[in-house]
Amino acid sequence: MNKRKTAFFCQECGAESAKWLGKCPGCGAWNTMVEEPLTAHAAPKGLSVGLSDGQSAVPIVQVDVKEAPRFHTGSQELDRVLGGGVLPGSLSIIVGDPGIGKSSLTIKVCANAAVFGGKTLYVTGEESVRQVKLRADRLGAIHENLYVLSETNLEYIEQQVLAIKPGLLVIDSIQTIFKPDIQSAPGSISQVRECAVQLLRLAKLNSIAVFLVGHVLKDGTLAGPRALEHIVDTVLYFEGDRNAQYRVLRAVKNRFGSTNEVGLFEMRNEGLVDVPDASKIFLSERPLDVPGSIVVPTVEGTRPLLVEIQALVSASPFMPPRRTADCIDIKRIQLLLAVLEKRVGMALGTSDVYVKVAGSIKIDEPAADLGIIVALASSFHNRNTAEGTVVLGEVGLAGEVRAITQIETRIRETERMGFKRIVIPKNNRKGLPKTGMEIIEVETVLEGLTAALH
Repeated sequence: MNKRKTAFFCQECGAESAKWLGKCPGCGAWNTMVEEPLTAHAAPKGLSVGLSDGQSAVPIVQVDVKEAPRFHTGSQELDRVLGGGVLPGSLSIIVGDPGIGKSSLTIKVCANAAVFGGKTLYVTGEESVRQVKLRADRLGAIHENLYVLSETNLEYIEQQVLAIKPGLLVIDSIQTIFKPDIQSAPGSISQVRECAVQLLRLAKLNSIAVFLVGHVLKDGTLAGPRALEHIVDTVLYFEGDRNAQYRVLRAVKNRFGSTNEVGLFEMRNEGLVDVPDASKIFLSERPLDVPGSIVVPTVEGTRPLLVEIQALVSASPFMPPRRTADCIDIKRIQLLLAVLEKRVGMALGTSDVYVKVAGSIKIDEPAADLGIIVALASSFHNRNTAEGTVVLGEVGLAGEVRAITQIETRIRETERMGFKRIVIPKNNRKGLPKTGMEIIEVETVLEGLTAALH
């Protein structure tokens, strides 16, 4: 009897099966099982030493915890998301839609790192070195310490890395790299996973900071097995439409820093440029005296942001009516609509509802609940919000307005942007900073609507 030479592996979690299954037994995803050679998942050559390089185990009290100094990328926004800069020996991956700016950002990071005195290596598997040079000229990312290599064979790439000894290595993209001893095409589950493990070992043993550029699936998630997210130290996601002017960089995993920080970039002819004052940018095009618009102070990590929430409620000739949300969870919108109908008496069952965040920054914190409700009510009744007013507060199912965190930070940012009135939960009255704004405390959704609407 011939031995089984192929197996089926899940594209999401890497689970193995002897036969094709419609539903993955590991992660439960549908239609993710693909057939690959079974030999592709044998133990990879050259990894028997592991990450410790053959060192013996030591007591934890004797481990030196002195952190290696980070080096700056030349972008304050990227440094903030990474936790203060790039840590030598770290493995990070940047993921985003095609054309959103991943390659432009990484080539500029290589050039900036080269300016500080260290060698950097940019490896491309999708372009020639001439094409990279043309793009680097346009972005102003030229330096004699920046090396460029067009190659997809991981063994040759590793030879070049050990010969050049760069402080920073960029692989663009991980889906184009392959190991010759694995019998599957580049971009397959086995190739992506084993190449990532090999690069992890290269980074740890040689104290080289490695950035991987990754592709995304149709739903915006990282292409390849989810195990790749467990291998790397940092996972960075680009948010926003590639045709839009602004991009948001968010860390969904960071072993050496916070995952709550975001970086804001603007796409220009010279590539991605930092946007230091995000609140000013997001509110620069806000229309005045228009129903359905409200400003909400949010906090991303340690950074306060004032964003505009827009809502449009219109009568629908069809049943059921549409519920659409951009950059806000639609389930949150449905919950708040139910609160408006039950606790306030607004008949929204025959109306289409559209909600979006201007600037395309995602909001997932409950402090924006009251602002969303005010925007919905403002559009439904065709009434403007009070001039110079911002609203914040979490809304419960009973119609109460609950306290939120970091109220001092939100109030200071609101006052800095020139607003005169702020509606806050009553339970946040303690510890408020001194301010010249009018502070209105509310306990219920109905009180909040009365205070925010004309």
